[in-house]
Amino acid sequence: MYVIMVYDVGEERVGRMVKIGRKYLTWVQNSVFEGEITRSNMLRLKHEIEVNMDREYDSITFYIISNYRYLKKEVIGREKGTPESIL
Repeated sequence: MYVIMVYDVGEERVGRMVKIGRKYLTWVQNSVFEGEITRSNMLRLKHEIEVNMDREYDSITFYIISNYRYLKKEVIGREKGTPESIL
């Protein structure tokens, strides 16, 4: 499946969320990750986030695309965080 993860967390937890997100997905912008992920890794990602978040303050949203026929991505300007830029 293809996932877009968007988060809004307390400043003191941003570093942890970035570290967790980079383990599973590709960073594309501040507070945004995306990429292909297996179901088992999705469960691991969600678990790590839940353990490290403050449910009273933080918000994490996942957009899950299971059918690529409906996926279209447009970038205006410089594309950041492409898988090629990591290598």
